[in-house]
Amino acid sequence: MSKTIFYARVSTADQNLDHQLTQAQGAGFVIDDVVADDGISGVSTTLSERPQGRRLFDKLRRGDVLVVRWVDRLGRNYQDVTDSIRHFMRQGVVIKTVINGLTFDGATADPMQQAVRDAMIAFMAASAQAQAEATKEAQKAGIAAAREKEPEKYRGRRPGYSESQLAMVRDMAAEGAGASAIAKATGLTRQTVQRLRSDFPGAEAVLSRWAV
Repeated sequence: MSKTIFYARVSTADQNLDHQLTQAQGAGFVIDDVVADDGISGVSTTLSERPQGRRLFDKLRRGDVLVVRWVDRLGRNYQDVTDSIRHFMRQGVVIKTVINGLTFDGATADPMQQAVRDAMIAFMAASAQAQAEATKEAQKAGIAAAREKEPEKYRGRRPGYSESQLAMVRDMAAEGAGASAIAKATGLTRQTVQRLRSDFPGAEAVLSRWAV
């Protein structure tokens, strides 16, 4: 017996599974089952790499209807979206979108209808990736602007050691001194000495961020 399965991807705090489901039901879809991924975002994460996305591949059967709010719920990568839709169509699954009420059916035999269908899939998949990349760039620009406006907010915790103390830790460690002896000589705690010894490049980077 065929089923209508609704798949949702909720990737940000302002998105809501209940809202997406209500929207689908309001469009006239009678949903038999819901599969949803929460907190998954990004262009590079494919549908099959998502926990519930993998489940979707196993769950769908010939004759089933897969309902999504829009194709970008299936992925933000052009290749991933087109591959996923075509895979499901080859399996005999019909894909329907809530927005604009589009239908993608692999049973279409007419060459012209196939061409139109495939062109639409390609266009929407490309649009999904372009939107995702634009959003990512906007986020990066926002973070850069915030760093420029409030640089200290993004420096992390102020280091509890000086450049001279770090140099002394490095020199004494190279000579084979133990953490306790280095701590006594530098005035740092033993835990701080051990942390510095485990990552000198990282310790130098912290000092660099706080350099005036």
